[in-house]
Amino acid sequence: MASENSAFPIGSLTPEAIINALPLPVITIGTDERILHANHAAENFFDASVRLMKRGRLRDIFPFASPIIALVAEVRNRRSSVSEYRVELIQPRTGLERSVDVFATHLGDGGDNVVLMLQERTIADKMNRQLTHRGAARSMVALGAMLAHEIKNPLAGIRGAAQLLEQSGVEEDRVLTQLICDESDRIVRIVERMELFGEERPVERGPVNVHGVLDQVKRSAQSGFGRHIRFVENYDPSLPPVLGNRDQLVQVILNLVKNAAEAIGADSVEGEITLSTAFRTGLRLQVPGSRERVSLPIEVAVRDNGPGISAELLPDLFDPFVTTKSQGSGLGLALVAKIVGDHGGIVECDPVPRRTAFRILLPMSSARDGRASAAEP
Repeated sequence: MASENSAFPIGSLTPEAIINALPLPVITIGTDERILHANHAAENFFDASVRLMKRGRLRDIFPFASPIIALVAEVRNRRSSVSEYRVELIQPRTGLERSVDVFATHLGDGGDNVVLMLQERTIADKMNRQLTHRGAARSMVALGAMLAHEIKNPLAGIRGAAQLLEQSGVEEDRVLTQLICDESDRIVRIVERMELFGEERPVERGPVNVHGVLDQVKRSAQSGFGRHIRFVENYDPSLPPVLGNRDQLVQVILNLVKNAAEAIGADSVEGEITLSTAFRTGLRLQVPGSRERVSLPIEVAVRDNGPGISAELLPDLFDPFVTTKSQGSGLGLALVAKIVGDHGGIVECDPVPRRTAFRILLPMSSARDGRASAAEP
């Protein structure tokens, strides 16, 4: 008679293999704060091999006076489990800042060993912010439609009157009438950009080679606003196609690259923009207006070595009319958020001193049988 456990044939799986299969970073800490073991996710999280981490101690991967070190000590003293949420973590080796939830428990082996598991808050916060971005975009739909009707028509009358005055006025008045025409045209351009938020027509989407999109944007930038900037490409050659609209994705990337070039400045001699792609697993997001949850494994990033973005601006960065440019309308990033959201994706800014990175997570294009689709170049 088969035993009850025979229904779960784990074969030759060991506890270490099971821990290595977990998507969250897990490390085991022994006496004197020495690291006894770390799984594969921990290697990726700390950007260090298990062999390297075993040579060090807890303070080598967490900063001095980190609350995580105190948390481990508390677990040891209480010999129980302790959790801490939204812990700000700065890694000594890389200087990377992260917000994590920490779960620590005593191993219960008769010693002082502690198991530590981390869960990065970034993905959850991205989802919350993305919902906010979509809400702001929906507000812009109504506002754009209202402005198109209530502002463009009166502006046309004002501009026409200014042109009539210019024909009969003296030279000094012509300067003022030309100013009226120029400013009227500028307001119309802003309103027309806002009208883009109200476009509800279905957009044809299909498999898109995101590297082709990036190459097109790079060539456009190098022939114009980014001719003084060095472009670095870090692509995953095996990346499957994105499910999207090529023209809209070009618009998104071009907007981000143009912002990066303006942040670097026209006078910079060491300006650098890095375009990168990667395949990420584990993130699924619900499609707007549907109960379906789709995977967002394709990451596209635009990084620059400009001055960075102030922390005060970050929470509202993708809201309409938020800008640091003296002549900016503040609609560029709001439109980026809308287009990416319409694709069922996520866009997020990851700033550090002297560098800014915009990351976009997008769905993969798949055939009906689940296989990756072929993309146009």
